[in-house]
Amino acid sequence: MPALFIGHGNPMNAIQDTQYRRSWQELGRSLPRPKAILCISAHWETEGCYISGAEAPETIHDFHGFPQPLFDVQYPAPGSPMLAMRIADVLFDVPVKIDTMRGIDHGAWSVLMPMYPDADIPIVQLSLDRSRPAAWHYELGKKLSFLRREGVMIVASGNIVHALGEIIWKESARHNWAIEFDANIHDLILAGDYDAIIHFEAFGEPARRSVPTLEHFLPLLYTLGMQQKGESLSFFNDAVTMGSLSMRSILLGGSP
Repeated sequence: MPALFIGHGNPMNAIQDTQYRRSWQELGRSLPRPKAILCISAHWETEGCYISGAEAPETIHDFHGFPQPLFDVQYPAPGSPMLAMRIADVLFDVPVKIDTMRGIDHGAWSVLMPMYPDADIPIVQLSLDRSRPAAWHYELGKKLSFLRREGVMIVASGNIVHALGEIIWKESARHNWAIEFDANIHDLILAGDYDAIIHFEAFGEPARRSVPTLEHFLPLLYTLGMQQKGESLSFFNDAVTMGSLSMRSILLGGSP
């Protein structure tokens, strides 16, 4: 199965007719239909590593200050306790704990709802262990790549540049440092220099401002870790919006 890193950006992309939402809809139409989806979202951080194991996960509205229609969204996709147990068993050396109460957060449903609006594909989520360094998350992405051979699509959801404190509420706004950092990461991906991406702090001020906290950057490392030797990689939604949000997204093993 293909694997994706999706820059999810503004939660309103889930319900508004934007270029980003349209691209997610097209992915759902064009990519092979998965048996299940594993989502690694910026919006589930934990101490230790957890995976969701609910049979019928609730829709989590983990944001505030947005219009009521966004809070009214329900995405009643089923969970997959069996897949959760399979992942936990394979990653026995991590270890992974199963959370049977965890729902689907907006980092997941905001992109999966446009891709699969019928909500009929089982979804499980893997948390981000905030106690681990960036290199650990990259290596965990490698370990998870076996799922792709079993019909599971892996969708990592975050943003390469995510600086909420410097957002400009205008679609066309751009901060130069955000553009610079996004372009640097793009070039490193093309060069295959993933070690430099793991140690992105070396880019100084643009890195510090673009990644003030790790949670939106880490999902990228999972997708990069899943790339197989010689596997195609393509970019889509390669834009910086609202001053300090990079929507740049990556598809492994297909074309957007």
